[in-house]
Amino acid sequence: VSVVCLELHMGLYRSNSYPAMLGHEDLYQFSLGQAALLETKTILCQLFYSAVGRFLLSYDANKHTIILIQTSPSRASRTFMDFDTVAQAMDGICGLYEKKLKDLNPTLRNISYDISDLYKFIEELVDMSALVYDPALHAYLPYDRQWIKQRAFQHLKKLAGQAN
Repeated sequence: VSVVCLELHMGLYRSNSYPAMLGHEDLYQFSLGQAALLETKTILCQLFYSAVGRFLLSYDANKHTIILIQTSPSRASRTFMDFDTVAQAMDGICGLYEKKLKDLNPTLRNISYDISDLYKFIEELVDMSALVYDPALHAYLPYDRQWIKQRAFQHLKKLAGQAN
């Protein structure tokens, strides 16, 4: 995405490389962004990131996902969670973290956390990765914990938008 954003800064978006992931409103905003003002380009990059996020959420929506987790250095702690969609997998990861918070704070009725807390939880695991089924390849594609954090953020952002 950063490479694409650099291309956008240089006015090279005209290649129409990504029209499938952008809505008409986004394309209109990009056409306005041919001005040389850095502020306009920054706004356009933010719009682009938003469009990419919407594309990735819809693109991954109905793909079987397996989350692989290792909670301690012991190989015996390796396990997996199985989900029908990437969104359900992100809910499962959040649920895993929320369960840990409840176990650590059994007397608290309400527990809140922010995205940085979730990121810390993911980073503190010995290992976490995802396998997402790609029907075009008839294979599972591996993704690292950075990808998981990005998807979790996009998923929670989408849920927060629906709550408003």
